Amino acid sequence: MFTKILIANRGEIACRIIKTARSLGVATVAVYSDADQHALHVKMADESVHIGSSPSNESYLVIEKVIQAALETGAEAIHPGYGFLSENADFCRQCAANNLVFIGPPIEAIAAMGSKSAAKTIMADAGVPLVPGYHGDDQNPDIIKQSANKMGYPVLLKAAAGGGGKGMRAVYSETEFDEALGAAKREAINSFNDDIMLVEKYLLKPRHVEIQVFCDSHKNAVYLFERDCSVQRRHQKVIEEAPAPGITEALRQRMGEAAIKAAAAINYEGAGTVEFLVDTQGEFFFMEMNTRLQVEHPVTEMITGQDLVEWQLRVAAGETLPCSQDQLNISGHAFEARIYAEDPDQDFLPATGVLKQLQTPLENTCVRVDTGVVEGDEVSIYYDPMIAKLVVWDTDRERALQRLAKALSEYRIGGLTTNIGFLYNLATSRAFQDGDIDTGYIEAHEQEIFRQRDADIDYAAPLAAAAILEQREHKAIEAAKRSSEPNSPWHLNNSWGLPQPRLKVQIQQAVVDLTVDSMVSVDGLTVASTDTGFDLFTRNGFFHCTEMQPDFGTGNEGVDGGNLNAPMNGTLVAVLVDTGAEVNKGDTLLVMEAMKMEHTIIAPSGGSVTEFYFQAGDLVDGGSELLAFEATSP
Repeated sequence: MFTKILIANRGEIACRIIKTARSLGVATVAVYSDADQHALHVKMADESVHIGSSPSNESYLVIEKVIQAALETGAEAIHPGYGFLSENADFCRQCAANNLVFIGPPIEAIAAMGSKSAAKTIMADAGVPLVPGYHGDDQNPDIIKQSANKMGYPVLLKAAAGGGGKGMRAVYSETEFDEALGAAKREAINSFNDDIMLVEKYLLKPRHVEIQVFCDSHKNAVYLFERDCSVQRRHQKVIEEAPAPGITEALRQRMGEAAIKAAAAINYEGAGTVEFLVDTQGEFFFMEMNTRLQVEHPVTEMITGQDLVEWQLRVAAGETLPCSQDQLNISGHAFEARIYAEDPDQDFLPATGVLKQLQTPLENTCVRVDTGVVEGDEVSIYYDPMIAKLVVWDTDRERALQRLAKALSEYRIGGLTTNIGFLYNLATSRAFQDGDIDTGYIEAHEQEIFRQRDADIDYAAPLAAAAILEQREHKAIEAAKRSSEPNSPWHLNNSWGLPQPRLKVQIQQAVVDLTVDSMVSVDGLTVASTDTGFDLFTRNGFFHCTEMQPDFGTGNEGVDGGNLNAPMNGTLVAVLVDTGAEVNKGDTLLVMEAMKMEHTIIAPSGGSVTEFYFQAGDLVDGGSELLAFEATSP
């Protein structure tokens, strides 16, 4: 076993690797950028090395700096985590050239799977089932478009070097194709410095089911069963679970054996994930192989009782696999929910800010929180906005799902917008509870998840009002305790002196008026205070509420909508129209990028841009006016 390793990553995965290394008596070296000077992974490691400024392409993605840090500290091996350099063949090559063990697969395996196009060819030769598509070298946009037209829409554009949903676009008609291809290429260049694209038939109602494989240098290979990662937004996973609901033992074995076959085709070593699409008939098709540890690996650890990072370290040190296939078993059911700083009501727009309040559910053998932040830390524009991974386990899927909902209701984050309420609604939605899921689940169940229906508002309104009154009563009691006149009527909370006390409450986007007569008991309701009001976690889902103040009129009824503002901190990557050019409502005006995700700014109506205030490449603060727009039609 190694005596010291360097972790070429940050955040929760760096912290998670440090924990296992510490349990094995292995010393750790952290690397950090300017933005991460005081980060949790830096504090947890035995040593740390500064490797550059905040942007990842000036720090975590600079191979020479990472290698130098390992050599200076005497590390014997480098664990890449996931993302950043984890699937970079050149990084692996540089490790070998400097006598550093890369804790991952061989260079040839990374290179083989590094291109989705090449991977498809290898898998086809190995007899692994494939989705129909174009994976050719000719990148002429007309050729790619002709292939899409021939397959028939919908199709899925994917960056050949991609992952994590970056450089990916679903296209539903020929008229959408050109713009989608341009956007996918820009995002691919920004994320991977490679805009080679492939296009595949987009299966309707598919499930995303992946197999965890592990191989050692002694020709041993096992699969640690499957994970269902179907529930996604922006082609990125939101909630994962293991085992996959509804998968028969026969299908599990067939997929596991196909995954082993895929790994054997590239002489694989270490941890890897073979991702499949499963159609409504139970047929499965190879999608891609990730030559690294996955973000969702904890659910596999929870149902197998194995530490996959420990397996990685042992295999990289030349040891054999800790278990054979017949020694591996599934125990219970596990879920992982990704806690993000983002606004689900604004198309999951990433959020930035300081974690003014951070209280996690109580961890135990059934509840696990993997995180790389503490209260007071900042979620910046430079990296992925994931705050933590909430992982739960129980004896069966129903109990595990109940545990997940409870843990989500106990999470407290203040200072920025998060997706906790969205995750709670998703986890408590009826179809999800029944296991009726596919990759289009969020779109298909949008109304239930986002709680905009009148029936939901009618249900939540009296609960919100009751919560407000209970809060007022609590404040009145506390004020009376501190007062020199505790019996003063001003400390009462019975609305004395009012003929019919009323409340105005905003619930999600709806504003409702209530009287005391419509109040209900608040027993059993989980209420969490936030910067902008309070959150209700109910048996029917999550609701964000704000008590409205009386409206005395502001005289600002007219709103100037001539300017368009930046929805978040980020970089302006493309200006797509000329100043003065006529545009139609919905036309894309410019493209911003933040946290490795693209966001388009569209025309609110017909008109023209009279002035752009920024150029491509500029950093822009959230809320800044991007352009002046002159409308010519409603």
